[in-house]
Amino acid sequence: METHDDGQAVETSVETGDEMPDQVDVLITRTRPSSTDRDPADPDPDDLELPGYARPDDAGADLRLTEDTVLRPGERKLVGTGVAIALPPGYVGLVHPRSGLAARHGLTVVNAPGTVDAGYRGEIKVCLLNTDRDATITLTRGDRIAQLVVQRVSRVNFVSVSQLPGSIRGSDGHGSTGGMPVGSTTSRPADAGPDPHQGAASTEQQEHSS
Repeated sequence: METHDDGQAVETSVETGDEMPDQVDVLITRTRPSSTDRDPADPDPDDLELPGYARPDDAGADLRLTEDTVLRPGERKLVGTGVAIALPPGYVGLVHPRSGLAARHGLTVVNAPGTVDAGYRGEIKVCLLNTDRDATITLTRGDRIAQLVVQRVSRVNFVSVSQLPGSIRGSDGHGSTGGMPVGSTTSRPADAGPDPHQGAASTEQQEHSS
């Protein structure tokens, strides 16, 4: 912790020594089922670690799973994190997937980033999606399943006008800077052999149509 000439305390990065943005206090509490709904055999909510940062300069605080969960290939599921927060006015919480889980297992967040508004006081829940076509993902209570990034947000006043001012880009949309044309799909190399997922997809389509 350093102090400016004006007496204001300023945090510095542990790794680089650079000045860091002001920290903000976020109130947090554990969510608990009502006494009538709780099973005595359920784990103690206090045993679950609160969200925290793995490294000093990380942007996202890890959110943990409250109960063992299994996601079959292609399945999505809304899961709890066991915590609720009160953000200061002018801030928002954004729930992002964890890159390691996404890269290794294909586990992601459906509506990434999920939005936690400053006025929300309920449990933070995460809608997970297993994007792997073949493998089932098994998660254990306490696993880190997502990251919460807290940042400032501006509210805007929408002003209705008959015409917008011009810009260099104009109305050019998807694909306007090049790359893969809009509507195109990737194709398998000719020597790649049959697609191992094609049969599974056909079977799934038949099940839905029957």
